Parts: sequence; structure tokens; C-alpha cells
Amino acid sequence: MFLREVDDALREDQLLDVWRNHGRTIAVVLGLALIGLAAWLWYGEREQSTAGKAGESLIVALDQVEAGRLDAGARALAPLGADGPDGARVAAQLMRAGIALEQGRKAEAARIYAAVAADDATPGPYRDLATIREVAVTFDTLPPERVIARLKPLAVPGNAFFGSAGELVGAAYLKQGRGELAGPLFAAIAKDRNVPESLRARTRQLAGLLGVDAVEDPERAASQSPVSAPGTGPALAP
Repeated sequence: MFLREVDDALREDQLLDVWRNHGRTIAVVLGLALIGLAAWLWYGEREQSTAGKAGESLIVALDQVEAGRLDAGARALAPLGADGPDGARVAAQLMRAGIALEQGRKAEAARIYAAVAADDATPGPYRDLATIREVAVTFDTLPPERVIARLKPLAVPGNAFFGSAGELVGAAYLKQGRGELAGPLFAAIAKDRNVPESLRARTRQLAGLLGVDAVEDPERAASQSPVSAPGTGPALAP
């Protein structure tokens, strides 16, 4: 018991020495840690609140657009400016471009898509989508080689945008008179089961018009309706 009391007293003296020598430093460190924890909790709460409000604005805007009230949809996107959450901000930009396109303001839509595509802070899939949409909007005014240069990296099997990008690249090949390149590309899209069926049907028939057999199921292919000839309207829409 005597040895234990001596040991306890020694430890107490050591703790007092530590506090005398470093007490102020310890207090400052603990204070900063508490302040940091409080700031982190506040920031997390603020981010959740901001994200919730952004999501509500997007839902309201989408409901308005689906109902045909495009101006109201654009107004609902107003709170989602440059300082909003990244995902909501980019989604709002793409929706604004879509509204502009629906209202016939192609130049404005193309400008918005170009801004998203050029923003290094935007996630890659959004940038790729914006690039495709920009090229689709300005396709008639772009030189074919420009279309090919911008979209060829996306027009490869396995890419999420293979179908949309590949169709536009194939159409650019046709504008160049290079059917020997367009046909196999259309056939590859038609055979890719990850591509939407409507796009597969279009490219299957385009490949057939160019002398490339892309039919996997003749009976099903025969039931598909004809598409526009290469280089016209819907057949070029991604």
C-alpha cells in the first residue's frame, strides 16, 4: 500500500509538471479541436440543406418543363447559380440549354453546352454529354472533320455514349462521301445491345442502305419502321 501511494503521488506530480509546462498549449489545442468539430458539423448541415433545396428546385423545374411551361421551368432554375452544388449546377445548365433549344434559341443552347463541355471542374460524363449535344445542335454548320475530331474518342464500343456519338460521326462520314467508314460504324451500333433499341433500328437500316449487313434477327428487323435517309432529320438526332 505504501509503494502504491508513493507511485500515485509520483504520477500526480508528473501530471502537474506537464500541466505547468504545457497546460496553455494543451488548452489551445483542445479549443481548436472543438472549434474544428463544430465547424465541420455546421458545414455538413449546411451542405445537406443546400443540396435539399437544389434538388427541390430541379424537381419543380422538371415538372414545369414536362407540363410545357418552359418559361416557368427556367425561372425555377434561377436559384441554381454558379455557387450551387456541382451536380445540381451542371444539371441546371443542361436543362437551361434544353429549354433554349425547345424555344428555338439554338445559338444560346449551343453556347451553354459548350460552356459545360469546357469546364474542367465538371465531371467527365457531363462534359461528354454536353459535347455531344453541342455537336448535335450545330451539326449542320460544322465541317465534317470537326465533328469527327470531337466525337471520335466517344464513338467506340464500350463507351456510354457510343450510340449517340457514333451516329453523328457516321453522319459526318456520309457528308464526306466516305460510306465505307459510315456503314461499319452504323452496323456496330446496331449490334450493340447497350444502345437504345430505337437507335439500333435506325443505324441497322442505315447500314443496310450502305451495303453492310447489320441484321441479327431478320424477323424483328422486318417489323421495324423505315428511317429517314442518311443526312436528314431524325436519323441524325442522338
